[in-house]
Amino acid sequence: MNLDFIAKPMGMLVKLLYNMVSTLDTEYISAYAIAIILSTIIFKLIMMPFTLKQSKSMKKLQDLNPKMQELQKKYSKDPQTLQRKQMELYKEANYSPFSGCLPMLLQFPILISFFYVIQQPVKYVFQDQVFFDSMNKTFLWIKDLGFTENHIFVAEDLAKGVNEAMINVVNGLSMGGVSLPFIGSAFPILAAISAFTTYLTSKMTSASQPSMGEQQEATQKSMNMMMPLMIFIFGIQFPAGLGLYWVISNIFQLLQQYIIMNSSKNSKEELK
Repeated sequence: MNLDFIAKPMGMLVKLLYNMVSTLDTEYISAYAIAIILSTIIFKLIMMPFTLKQSKSMKKLQDLNPKMQELQKKYSKDPQTLQRKQMELYKEANYSPFSGCLPMLLQFPILISFFYVIQQPVKYVFQDQVFFDSMNKTFLWIKDLGFTENHIFVAEDLAKGVNEAMINVVNGLSMGGVSLPFIGSAFPILAAISAFTTYLTSKMTSASQPSMGEQQEATQKSMNMMMPLMIFIFGIQFPAGLGLYWVISNIFQLLQQYIIMNSSKNSKEELK
């Protein structure tokens, strides 16, 4: 799927933000890191109408859950009648089973294109490899967001005449010049945070869904465990800039979901 037509405008947004915050560039937080954070927040704000619609759809389905369970018990041995009654219930409540899927389908190509932008910043953002290589790309403990979090830098130390066997400078966290061990490199803290925030978002989303059957619940639990693991593996294989994007995106989603869930609780209390 070629999403250049979406990725290029997003790359222009990141470049615009980078130019705006270039004066804020510091030793520990680069303008590039700030541009990634701001563009992620702007992207999430643009997507907010779709995510709100999806959340409202899930909320409506949750409200219908008691009636759905009654129908399932009553017509457990008659799947055709059960399906017909469910559709009648949906129609009565003005609910579409596909209303929650449409926002997700709309978001998917934009999410992938944003992934392209952060993964290939030279192509979509800066159009200059020399400039990108020379610019500051630090973020707290991470030396260069353009590399994997536990990337070992060799060239800089070789230029200083350090023996290759003595090099232990890593992109991730180090203590007193000695890297914390993790598969021979630094512990990928950002990848771990990405996995943890993914787990939290999955748990919060599951909590807002209606009750499911035992098999569906088992599948959901497996997904809640597998998804963070996959994100962690991706986090140690892709540029750290993607990990930063993912963490900020998850934090935004957690706050948004928390506000939605609390607002629905408050509305219920007001009705009482």
